[in-house]
Amino acid sequence: MTETMTAPPLVDIRIEDDATPIVRLIGRTLRTSADAGHALAVLQRSAATVAVRSHETPQAATISFGGGVVEVSSGVFVEPDATIVVDLNGRFAPVGAPEGDADLAADVLLVLSPPLPDWQAAAEHFWKASRSVAGIPDMLIAVTEGPEGIEQLVIGEGETHYVIAGAPETLAGVFSGADDLFAVLASGVLGIQGTLSQLSVMIGASWKVRFDV
Repeated sequence: MTETMTAPPLVDIRIEDDATPIVRLIGRTLRTSADAGHALAVLQRSAATVAVRSHETPQAATISFGGGVVEVSSGVFVEPDATIVVDLNGRFAPVGAPEGDADLAADVLLVLSPPLPDWQAAAEHFWKASRSVAGIPDMLIAVTEGPEGIEQLVIGEGETHYVIAGAPETLAGVFSGADDLFAVLASGVLGIQGTLSQLSVMIGASWKVRFDV
């Protein structure tokens, strides 16, 4: 049995039941590309298999293309047409040269790099998706600096709130699931204001969006 991730009718993206994090991450990213109409020709290509490996962990997955059906499974148990090694916390940035079919590898790297949404739209999506997370604050306050100065978006209402501040692209990456909140925090390009328990909850919300769970 497989779990089907909804996408436009021309692309059927499927992942395994009880999928591993790398499978969920790839599946969610492919769905984002499909929803945005990004590199649809790659998603609709005829039969091909590509292995995706993490550059720093044993995680690996196989993407199988088949004329509009794309299946993502854990591990690599077939001889792929191409193999790419990527940074999972770097929006699938390639690490080293691919093996096998270089054109196919380039196509897959392209489809794994969908455009980021507007940071405000991403924040709204994040908030809607994270409402079921236990302990989520009543309000999310996102702050950035735009061409006309400081911009602020307040979502929700109530007594508790959490503030996340950063550049528009940084906020868009975190709120859309393209970037892991904890990893971005560790890089020092994101500012937060809230309690430690709230931070734990917000990281959980980030994972929910990032892995589409």
